[in-house]
Amino acid sequence: MLLYLIRRLMHVVVMLLVVSMITFGIFFMVPKLTGTDPVMLYVGKNANPAAIAGLRVKLGFDKPIYEQYGLYLKGIVAGRHYDNGPDKTFCPAPCLGLSSQDSQPVWPTLTSAFPVTASLAAGAAVLWLIAGVGTGIVSALRKRSLLDRVTMMTALAGVSLPVYFTGLVSSAIVVYKLNWLPNSGNISFTADPWLWFQGMLLPWITLAFLFAATYARLTRATMLDVMGEDYIRTARAKGLSERVVVGKHAMRSTLTPILTIFGMDLGGLLGGAILTENVFNLRGLGFWALEGIQKSDLPMIMGVTLFAAFFIVLANLIVDLLYAVVDPRVRLA
Repeated sequence: MLLYLIRRLMHVVVMLLVVSMITFGIFFMVPKLTGTDPVMLYVGKNANPAAIAGLRVKLGFDKPIYEQYGLYLKGIVAGRHYDNGPDKTFCPAPCLGLSSQDSQPVWPTLTSAFPVTASLAAGAAVLWLIAGVGTGIVSALRKRSLLDRVTMMTALAGVSLPVYFTGLVSSAIVVYKLNWLPNSGNISFTADPWLWFQGMLLPWITLAFLFAATYARLTRATMLDVMGEDYIRTARAKGLSERVVVGKHAMRSTLTPILTIFGMDLGGLLGGAILTENVFNLRGLGFWALEGIQKSDLPMIMGVTLFAAFFIVLANLIVDLLYAVVDPRVRLA
């Protein structure tokens, strides 16, 4: 198990290095392809040539790309000094660069925004697992019944309707028309737990509606396949109750693909649920990603991208470890 864990951790490190390299290369080339001097994103259009030249040296834009990438990696591990004689700025580790909007380190902005994204993803994940998996199991066990048809039609609607549509419609009805919930998603948990819960409830439901539909359809299809296996018929022939057959034997095989996509989905959401956060004006990672895109803040976009990559890779690592616990044969792969 220890060797398996070491191999997986090495894969994580390599994957993050590859992602950082590709991301850095892409955003290094974007200003060149658009004909924009990256220094101008920091100083504005009316800066004098001396200020532009000094800032170019300070930010390291005068160096070749491989040297800039080396400084970027060094900043993540040990921090980075942005130095141009009297003009000095220190970015403590982990340094993901300086925002082109205010020349402040990107990392503190991301860490302050992460709790919002984490609470959104965690709350929605609980809802979509309970609703999606539960609905899929019931639909599979009552195949071709009225309940099965209604739930699958609802799931199809959930998959088809985009988040920004369901979010805006539900917010207009529940918050502004009926006044059932407050529009207070940015209230912190420590300030007012009950108001925070009320403000997050609609974003949770909106986001969970999309994912629950996918999980319901996947669970139903997987459960129908599993219930036709020989070992299920053998368990029934032995006289085991239906609860034991479904709960102990069928669910173990059904949950395997669900665990796989759950790790991917949760990891992706922890990197920023852009549409949901912007629909409900939640200042999480997705909000700052869109803000960076709109204002051409490349360091902020890179920071959110690496954040997302880290959580996706971490989620996959956790899923692999859970596989190894459930099935020891995975450790030999």
